[in-house]
Amino acid sequence: MIDTKPKHQESGAIRGNLLILTATIFFGVNIPVVKMLIPEWMSSTDVTIFRLCGGCILFWLASLFIKNDRIARSDLAAVLVGGGLGLFSFIYLFNLSLRYANPIDVSIIMTLPPVFVIIINAIFKHYKPSLGEMFGMLLAFVGAAVVIMAKHPDDKASDALLGNILALASGLCYAIYLIVLEKPTHKYRPISLLRWVFLASAVPCVLLLHSLPEAAIFHTDHPIEPALLIGFVVFCPTFLSYLLINPAIKLIGSELVSIYQYLIPVVATIASVMMHVAHIHTAQILAMVLIIAGMLMTNRSHKKNVKAVSKP
Repeated sequence: MIDTKPKHQESGAIRGNLLILTATIFFGVNIPVVKMLIPEWMSSTDVTIFRLCGGCILFWLASLFIKNDRIARSDLAAVLVGGGLGLFSFIYLFNLSLRYANPIDVSIIMTLPPVFVIIINAIFKHYKPSLGEMFGMLLAFVGAAVVIMAKHPDDKASDALLGNILALASGLCYAIYLIVLEKPTHKYRPISLLRWVFLASAVPCVLLLHSLPEAAIFHTDHPIEPALLIGFVVFCPTFLSYLLINPAIKLIGSELVSIYQYLIPVVATIASVMMHVAHIHTAQILAMVLIIAGMLMTNRSHKKNVKAVSKP
């Protein structure tokens, strides 16, 4: 009996780390994969439709095989705003940014949502960031500025500045999504909640359907490659990754799970170079170091600040 508990704890920690590592890899690889789809096979709008509507269908199908929670009326507004505004805007702007920007730059910028969460809470919830948090956020934004302003001679980006600004806006929308759905996320099973969130995000896609039939993927004699790419986008980083996050949090805690997000630009960089959609540059490495260091400092200071404020 004495040895059993540590073994279970160790096994749970291994499973939790494997779950979030798998989700992180999917998120990272998704970035160059979407870059391969846009604009050769699809527009950013088309990818958005496939990802949100495809995710919606998969979550509703999955809900048929589990016991579902009923969403309380008091949480419906959060679900509608989080999905219809937060998630839709995040995915749409993210895909649009990849239309114009370097995928490595986008992956680096997309580590910033936790900073936006703190800033939004400071503005609307009167949260007071500590000196360490402010310095960490400043460091992260310096890294983002390096990404946005850097120019790469061999870059395939058509308008890097516009794409990087769109990536920033996407990160801000994701932060809003996280804040709006924070309480419902802790109350309901993942599939029970996500099926409604994705349904709300799929509704605005109806307005974009008019352009879908014109996508190149529907007018080619060799649709296998783009079909596999969009299939990966819908199933792995959209459906599976969102499902893996909650069990990982239960097994190893939200603090450790949150640290894994800083691996996304590393995975995205490796995948982008291997897929020949981007080249790594010194400015990107510098920006990655600055943002990750700033985010780690911000997270650490934030946890200390929250503990200090919660003490009686």
